[in-house]
Amino acid sequence: MFKWANLFGKNDATKEITSPDGRTICYFVLKNGQIFYRATRDNKVIIGLSKLGFKICGENPLGSNLKLIRTWSTRHDEAIELPWGEDHIIQNLYRETAFYLSENKPSNRIFTLRIRVFNDAIAFRYEIPPQPKFQRITVADELTEFNINPNAICYKIPAFEPDRYEYNYEKTTIYNISGSVHTPLTIKIPAGYYLSIHEAALYDYGSMTLTLNDQKILKSNITPLSDGTKAHLNLPFQTPWRLIMVADSATSLTTNRAMLCLNDPPHQDFSWVETLKFIGIWWAMYVGEWTWAPGERHGATTTHAKEYIDAAVRLGIRGLLIEGWNEGWEGDWLENGINNSFTDATPDFDLEEVARYAKNHDIELVGHHETVGFVDNYEKQLETAYNYYAVNNIHYIKTGYAGSMMMINGRREYHHSQLGVNHYQKTVELAAKKHICLDIHEPIKGTGIERTWPNLLSREGARGQEYEGGAISPSHACFLPYTRLLSGGMDYTNGIFDITNSVKRISTTISRQIAYFITIYSGMAMAADRPYIYEERFPEIFEFIRNVPTNFEKTLPIAGEIGEYYIVARKDRNSEDWYIGGVTDETSRRILINLDFLDSGVYSAEIYSDSENAHYRDNPFGYNIQKKHVGRSDALDIYMAPGGGFAIRLARLK
Repeated sequence: MFKWANLFGKNDATKEITSPDGRTICYFVLKNGQIFYRATRDNKVIIGLSKLGFKICGENPLGSNLKLIRTWSTRHDEAIELPWGEDHIIQNLYRETAFYLSENKPSNRIFTLRIRVFNDAIAFRYEIPPQPKFQRITVADELTEFNINPNAICYKIPAFEPDRYEYNYEKTTIYNISGSVHTPLTIKIPAGYYLSIHEAALYDYGSMTLTLNDQKILKSNITPLSDGTKAHLNLPFQTPWRLIMVADSATSLTTNRAMLCLNDPPHQDFSWVETLKFIGIWWAMYVGEWTWAPGERHGATTTHAKEYIDAAVRLGIRGLLIEGWNEGWEGDWLENGINNSFTDATPDFDLEEVARYAKNHDIELVGHHETVGFVDNYEKQLETAYNYYAVNNIHYIKTGYAGSMMMINGRREYHHSQLGVNHYQKTVELAAKKHICLDIHEPIKGTGIERTWPNLLSREGARGQEYEGGAISPSHACFLPYTRLLSGGMDYTNGIFDITNSVKRISTTISRQIAYFITIYSGMAMAADRPYIYEERFPEIFEFIRNVPTNFEKTLPIAGEIGEYYIVARKDRNSEDWYIGGVTDETSRRILINLDFLDSGVYSAEIYSDSENAHYRDNPFGYNIQKKHVGRSDALDIYMAPGGGFAIRLARLK
């Protein structure tokens, strides 16, 4: 499977594209009219010979009977400044070759395969211009393969299941994959390298999942439409980039930014976009204090909203999310979502009054649109609903698509189908016109489009803390940095301090809850518990949440292994301060953190850590707060209890 010597005849062609540092090579291969690729790193195979191409409805497959017309190679090097995120500056450095291909007679169809090789990634896409005989195609299948040693370890979640991406990660071998799995699919290959297969710049096309073919080779499986086809495309068209991230260690994989580099810069002014930290009328419903639906315990009332706005001011938090404010939550809201209104409030909630009160207190409201997947109903109201928020100075929306399928054009469609992808994009672009930022729940996975559309501040797209109470374990958050978070930030709904609540008992220590604000990045970061829990029970720990930024200058992974633990340091974009966070699985760990990444000078360290007797089940409230002065020659000895974690603020002293 991994040998290619003497495969090619005299009429075949090969071409190397080498990474700028010379370590990674992607080989374009034309063999008997069929196109393939393969890749090495340090002269070791990372991807064996892999087929490329398409099946097109009513046509012969596109990818065979080909000849190479010409090639065009370039080298690119630029520093990209990001308006917000985990890093301020990322390096977009790659070598690229475009392969212009044509079929032999009689078809003479043409297309381009464009390959980019970064120091830490390989990416390619298909570009199909208008053809002499047709201007539109319907994709029946995409033939792209990723021929990786089937004995490699991978970390997967299933595709095409009712809860979309919201499943626990499973460690297995590629050989044992059954059905389709979502990307990013992170893999540790026997050669010792870490790979993650994903895609970038996903527009007007079904999301790529992966499945095994009969030869035990990973193959793309594009999410189908309800008619069974994969995509209906007007030409010209370019597919999303097929992306293979490459790293020498699990931790270095976590700062791979190739996905963002593969997306276009913004095409309009987004200087108005700001990241946000917010509380919410939300968790009180989950633990049964209040309800989404109107009634005696309705959460989203004018009175409650004003109380939460006052609390946000006291807590020093800029935003407030209000869920359950609109008509449509009565009865079985999952079934009745077709009746949801996104402009009509319940009788006990006055949106205009609440918006005025929030503005007078300098608090940003986060509006809420739960569509339950009834896209037809939502799109009928979309323009009016976004205008309604805009005229009331609401600049942030959390959207939701909690149904197992979407209802689009009267048909049930997958969230990650071409039609689903197009709907999500429609909301992002309309929100940008209205100067509104989005936090999308039950989303399409991240593919880096937030570089082009910076108003897309966050997504969910994995199991978050709403699954606490038995459906996730401490190891879950130790998988996320190496898997789901490779596709962008996540709203994990951090900061639950009422850990032992019998309705939603949390499988973490309290120190771990503030660690999430560092280990799980989000441009919209929610402190999810009720305000009185923060103010009355743990004001000294909430101090960290108040101070932690939502926008960073740079990110440095320190240590970790997939599913076991993760430790990362991030520098604030607006000060000289650093923040360090760490989480562990059910195993306790003691970590020595060298501070040699700091600049010279003295820093005041505030350390929030587990006590020696802390435990996520037996003693989740065991914690220590330590303050000391440190410098770049120092090291910190940190203990993480089972299911625990820690958070550190390093404030540079002037």
